[in-house]
Amino acid sequence: MIAINNLTFEIGSRALYDEANWHIKPGEKTGLIGANGTGKTTLLKLIVGDYTPTGGTISMAKDLKIGYLNQDLLSSQADNTILHVAMEAFERQNQLHTEIESLLKKLETDYSDDLLHKLSDKQHEFEALDGYNIEYRAHEILAGLGFSEADTHRQLSEFSGGWRMRVILAKILLQNPDILLLDEPTNHLDLPSIKWLESYLQAFEGAIVIVSHDRYFLDRVVNRIVESRKGKLTPYAGNYSFYLEEKSLREEIQSGQFKNQQAKIKQEERLIERFRAKASKAKMVQSRIKALERMDRVDDVDDDNPTVNFSFKFSKQSGRHVVRLEHITKAYPGVPILKDAHGIIEKGDKIALIGANGRGKSTLLRIAARADKQFEGLCESGHNVTQTFFAQHQLEALHLENTILNELQAFAPKHTETELRSILGCFLFSGDDVFKKIRVLSGGEKSRVALAKALTADANFLILDEPTNHLDIQSVNILIQALKQYEGTFIVVSHDRYLLDNVANKIWFIEDQQIKEYPGTYAEYEEWNSKRSVPKPNQSGAVKEEKKESKPQPENQDKNKELKKLNQTLQSLEAEIAELEKSVQNAEDELSKPEIYSDSEKLSTANERYQELKEALIGRQKSWEELAEKIMELES
Repeated sequence: MIAINNLTFEIGSRALYDEANWHIKPGEKTGLIGANGTGKTTLLKLIVGDYTPTGGTISMAKDLKIGYLNQDLLSSQADNTILHVAMEAFERQNQLHTEIESLLKKLETDYSDDLLHKLSDKQHEFEALDGYNIEYRAHEILAGLGFSEADTHRQLSEFSGGWRMRVILAKILLQNPDILLLDEPTNHLDLPSIKWLESYLQAFEGAIVIVSHDRYFLDRVVNRIVESRKGKLTPYAGNYSFYLEEKSLREEIQSGQFKNQQAKIKQEERLIERFRAKASKAKMVQSRIKALERMDRVDDVDDDNPTVNFSFKFSKQSGRHVVRLEHITKAYPGVPILKDAHGIIEKGDKIALIGANGRGKSTLLRIAARADKQFEGLCESGHNVTQTFFAQHQLEALHLENTILNELQAFAPKHTETELRSILGCFLFSGDDVFKKIRVLSGGEKSRVALAKALTADANFLILDEPTNHLDIQSVNILIQALKQYEGTFIVVSHDRYLLDNVANKIWFIEDQQIKEYPGTYAEYEEWNSKRSVPKPNQSGAVKEEKKESKPQPENQDKNKELKKLNQTLQSLEAEIAELEKSVQNAEDELSKPEIYSDSEKLSTANERYQELKEALIGRQKSWEELAEKIMELES
């Protein structure tokens, strides 16, 4: 299908590819991976002819239809409706439709046989190209990507970059190409749309090459991995999980070969050194030296998986309740988001806030961060809560004249330069890169600087909105390690399911304008949610969800009543604990007053009161833990 032979591509003095080879076969579904800067996007542009190789060849059939999705297409600001833009995929059908309309107009005054024959020929070709179903197919694809019927009549320019990307993707899919080249297709998609795209690509009969940092997406779609590294393209026959296992095995073998070769080289060098001065051994020594020079050297294994080697520092611990949301109502003109919603974030919570775009995830984060105050209800931060908020608009808060290192030093003075450089190295800023001015960075680089700042803040509560955008797989792994080590509380919105599955211990989702909570990991939530609704793919791969009719079982009714009663008791205990915590704090303050600790009688009375309150608090906390365990057992 496509043959890449001895490909060389240079940017200045740097060879991005050096005699790289790769053959893409019909029907293969390939994930193209590698660290940022290794040339993945460049390779796609070389294939479609946007760039010209410095050396080597890229050959393919002349009639090969390539569908290419790249981030540059997001700048499109067409004034046409999104249905019209999607239907631009049917170039020949649209041309025929125009010609048929023109001929029908002429037939109103001209009844010649020649005109009738032309009309018949055009209509026959239009029907052969399935022209009468193209609008239906366009609607079907757009619906799968999350557009309503009303949306299809809106202009493309009205939509954000993420939604415009979906329209362009719909147009590409409708062209029915022989091969799809997709550059980070999930970057602007929500989880339901990512799942729809997975289903579509699994059923797609042509070849696919995907550049993505979403390892779950790769695992579900591709059957081959090609790694771009050190100017070469290395194939692996399997999905991303297989690639990790296979690469580990290859590196183990390579490491053994390297050690054996190094031992042999040292042995030869000792032998040469020992007999170098003896004339009778000169011929043998020269032969050994030439053999060493001719030896194909095995490289040592590079560590492509840097680890987080810094610790998070925040100066004070938060109280038990981090954020309390009560009776929250929020709406935009004509768009209700939340109505009398409640939620509580407690110390140690690692919350993943998930759901489709437009449900209010970012709005809820902004309310929790106190960045949005235009709402009804109460949003209250707990005792000693210090927060930092990462969102894409935080890029505007970066100081353009600062270097990257200066930006972090000003923000996190408690960290040493070594720690800050280590953090920046994790986010792909190594060596002299840290001295680049913020103003010369790309949008993706600025995003990584802002994320590095968020992770170095003196904050016990992190609020993260789509932190994985613009990160490669290695950087996502670093972020996962960092969040696992973080001892504070956080809430994160992300479409990267691998990240969510590895860091979250609670799932929040917005349903019926309420904040709903699932007390478990993302994988457990997915299993639970799949039992609530059964997805049925239609012919295009789109998924329609049908709610299961659930009839309460008699044995479950008693269980549900008991759970409701226990939860009410738990809430009462929580209120008592909160009051006792205040009383204990007041008693501690009382003991610290000079007029108390200087009077032995008053001190004894105050100390007795303090001990009573403390014992009562410990008792209530123990009861709460026992009750919480019992509720968890019943819910499992």
